[in-house]
Amino acid sequence: MGEAEFGVYGLAVMGMNLARNVASRGIPVAVYNRTAARTQDFLDAHGSEGDFTGPRSVEEFVGALARPRRILLMVKAGDPVDATIRELAPLLEDGDILIDGGNSHFADTERRGAELEARRVRFIGSGISGGEEGALHGPSIMPGGPRDAYDEVAPVLTRIAAQVQGEPCCTYIGPGGAGHYVKMVHNGIEYADMQLIAEAYDLLRQALGLEPPALAEIFQEWNQGDLDSYLIQITAQVLAKQDGRTGKPLVDVILDEAAQKGTGKWSSQLALDLGIPTTAISEAVFARYLSAMKPARVRASELLSGPDGKLSADARDGFVEQVRDALYASKIVAYAQGFEQMRAASEEHGWGLDLGALSRIWRGGCIIRARFLDRIADAYAEEPELESLLLSGYFKEGIDRTQAAWRAVVGHAVAMGVPTPAFSSALAYYDGYRRERAPANLIQGLRDYFGAHTYKRIDAEGSFHTRWSEDGAEVQT
Repeated sequence: MGEAEFGVYGLAVMGMNLARNVASRGIPVAVYNRTAARTQDFLDAHGSEGDFTGPRSVEEFVGALARPRRILLMVKAGDPVDATIRELAPLLEDGDILIDGGNSHFADTERRGAELEARRVRFIGSGISGGEEGALHGPSIMPGGPRDAYDEVAPVLTRIAAQVQGEPCCTYIGPGGAGHYVKMVHNGIEYADMQLIAEAYDLLRQALGLEPPALAEIFQEWNQGDLDSYLIQITAQVLAKQDGRTGKPLVDVILDEAAQKGTGKWSSQLALDLGIPTTAISEAVFARYLSAMKPARVRASELLSGPDGKLSADARDGFVEQVRDALYASKIVAYAQGFEQMRAASEEHGWGLDLGALSRIWRGGCIIRARFLDRIADAYAEEPELESLLLSGYFKEGIDRTQAAWRAVVGHAVAMGVPTPAFSSALAYYDGYRRERAPANLIQGLRDYFGAHTYKRIDAEGSFHTRWSEDGAEVQT
């Protein structure tokens, strides 16, 4: 073969499948892994699928690529990315392009971009969602960085991305770390979505005593309606799976500790920095932390009292439908919060994010792909500066239609002693958001009392302080 048109550094599952995806489009690909044996294993297994070359040294890898070089890094986020850049940078030339396709923190992406710019190497931070199947058959791709660099790699990225209604699930996100920020929020929404699904599963199992095969049928049915999404689809498949070792439902032999890689936590932390209350996402993160406290939970289950988790007989009729509606309403809130965080981050960093375009590239390939992403795209097409999805007609009608069931489910959950942190926090957010006057006036009074932090009045301009423990006089500050 001649010079490769694209390079992939890192041949774990995602890197391997992305390299195969690129090659399947007729693009010559150079692949490299620090462990030479893995490169050879890849070529032995997949070398016949496309025009591959597998250099044994990093110098040979860089030399095998046509200029300007386009290299996709698929290595673990954090220090390994910096180590890989340090290894590659001295070998690169003006105008070459490095693409970090891992789940890097957006601030690291901006730092790396500035460092490489000084070397005249262009750096793209790109979120890639879809797991190993998406990587092979078409993921959702969220690239950010220099626009000219994106324009040069777009012919490859848009071809390997998932395609929905003739559109690639890939678009330019914005400068700097915008791509990785958007991928982080995508993952935060994913955390909330999975927690909501888990709460629905738990409610139905605890309240009605339904076993996984019956629950699989329910989720399969839900996937035919408004809840149609990848996560609902695979929930049905997970619940239907039998364990070959024991013959039990596989879900019943999986340890109830949910792991995480950090993107959900980052999403919550950065939302706090922006002053955006992404409560459903944050509660999903906290729920994973609580799940990891397994020994403590086992001890507490033997000592702490509470309801038995069963639903009263007179409330059983229609409960499945109520949980479905509560899941749908809560899901709307979780997406609304995630999009509000991206809107605020775009304003903070000057990224100019196109929220409608983001919803379109999430319709295929990615983990949170869902039917109502088309409706989100429509909402932003109608009103690009939409303050919240909750104010859009389609989603307002959806919550109007489902909120009675949503409230009933949260009430039943409290009465049964079944924890629903994401359902409950989503409802609390909705009720707080629709309140014209909140009880924060009392909080400001308390803050002024003990710390002279001042308050504002509804009938006058400026800030005020009251001498609460003296003569009660008010002083304008």
